[in-house]
Amino acid sequence: MNYRIREATEEDFPAVLSLIRELAEYEKASGQVTNSVEQMKREKEYFMCYVAENDKKEIIGMALFYFVYYTWVGKSLYLDDIYVRKDFRKNRVGSALMRKVFEVAEAENCKRIRWQVLDWNEPAIEMYRSIGAVIEDEWLNCTFDAEGISNFLKIRPGKSAS
Repeated sequence: MNYRIREATEEDFPAVLSLIRELAEYEKASGQVTNSVEQMKREKEYFMCYVAENDKKEIIGMALFYFVYYTWVGKSLYLDDIYVRKDFRKNRVGSALMRKVFEVAEAENCKRIRWQVLDWNEPAIEMYRSIGAVIEDEWLNCTFDAEGISNFLKIRPGKSAS
């Protein structure tokens, strides 16, 4: 199977969002996707995305990431989502997308690449280990959604630092 990896454009956002929804469904969290194409367009300066496109010009996979700063090491890259449609797996599309992310990280002099994987996603864990990723079991995620942020500020009133 032939495919190419290229930087996503705004015209690709509907297909990218479709892949995000497929990934959320796979992760048993489809009801949690609130993003939209319009929001992606408004916030495009906050992320980068590469897509895998087959000969028919169908987007069959994507890697979406952004730069972060980790205090212990400095500038780094956070891979938020990497996903390949089920029918196109086992063709090294995921590896090609991952390679592109690593190329960007190296070109940008990043000190670390980090991402998450669900503890039950054995195929992904196996692939990540096979490429040399260290999978930690010590750190736990702490998350607030928009409602949680608002509720925190209401429950914990206080003076903001200025």
